[in-house]
Amino acid sequence: MTTNNKPKRLASLDALRGMDMFWILGGQSIFAALFVLTGWQGWKAFEAHTLHSPWHGFTFYDLIFPLFIFLSGVAMGLSPKRIDHLPFNERKPFYLKALKRLLLLCAFGVLYNHGWGTGIPMDPDGIRYASVLGRIAFAWFFCALLVWHTSLRTLAYAGLGILLFYWLLLCFIPVPGGQAGDLSANGVGSWNAFIDTYFLPGISYQNRPVDPEGVLSSLPAIVNAIAGVFAGRAIANAQTQGEWKTVGILAASGVLVLALGWLWDMQFPVNKELWTSSFVLVTVGWSAILLAVFYAIVDVLSFQRWAYPFVIIGANSIIIYLASSLVNWTFISKSVFGGVIASVPIAWQPLIAVFALLAVQLLVLHWMYKRRIFVSV
Repeated sequence: MTTNNKPKRLASLDALRGMDMFWILGGQSIFAALFVLTGWQGWKAFEAHTLHSPWHGFTFYDLIFPLFIFLSGVAMGLSPKRIDHLPFNERKPFYLKALKRLLLLCAFGVLYNHGWGTGIPMDPDGIRYASVLGRIAFAWFFCALLVWHTSLRTLAYAGLGILLFYWLLLCFIPVPGGQAGDLSANGVGSWNAFIDTYFLPGISYQNRPVDPEGVLSSLPAIVNAIAGVFAGRAIANAQTQGEWKTVGILAASGVLVLALGWLWDMQFPVNKELWTSSFVLVTVGWSAILLAVFYAIVDVLSFQRWAYPFVIIGANSIIIYLASSLVNWTFISKSVFGGVIASVPIAWQPLIAVFALLAVQLLVLHWMYKRRIFVSV
């Protein structure tokens, strides 16, 4: 983990990453609070998209995780580096740094899973090793290896091959002693459950047969990062091909991939917990569209002031994500703003409480940003 001064960052990348994290930090409660305040049923429709899909299907809350992986690929694509031509002693530091990042994020993922409530159990078999941070780490790690050792064409073929392989495996190849195409919620006859049973140590999420961050479903997540690399390359070439043309390329590519994802959904359902190939395409599509919008507004038009809360979240996304599990922000916000919350009419209190929760986190992030403290792994 490092804390240092860095050159100017791509503002839209931090802003979009921060917008993504905003919903985890407490933003998802805004719509429920607005419903209490106004009674308008439309807020219920918005609130439905702040919850994960129960199984097949898609809500915008399902996009938070894959968007973060996509943006890690964008960061790689902004300045990709081929190292396969270098002698091993010059490549070794890259490998060691990547391995260190992989292990640190996996360790932080375990900390996030068990750092709240009962704490990490002393029995290693009682720990949940699969995690959001772990999947981000594996997707970034294997994508980085591909970027360092292959051409963009080979990278594209690898991404396509992963999606097709995952589709064929889950839909057409039976597990030993089972049958092919088990995409049900209990999932006991699926390849995901089979692989997790034999290769995932510890416990699974809520003791389900299929862990949503399990071993096999981490494979297609690599493609989210690969897609991000291509988006990053497009932005890196914006000065030569034109910034607005780059915006158009990102947006049009997003719409096309999104349409392909929903077309594939008819045979291979969009499913976050299985991280199906169609889910990858749908989330890559929306990620590219959002990146086009943020890049156009924040970097091309330089309308950055409105995005400042998102930028400061995105600049320290890992540390604030960990803190969302390890720090009782609700207690802190009530300690600071409890009197203010209690003084307003009852119908306003849920909304003011959400703003208070976000305010204490943003104050910490503002302090770090102004001092150029960027904590990264």
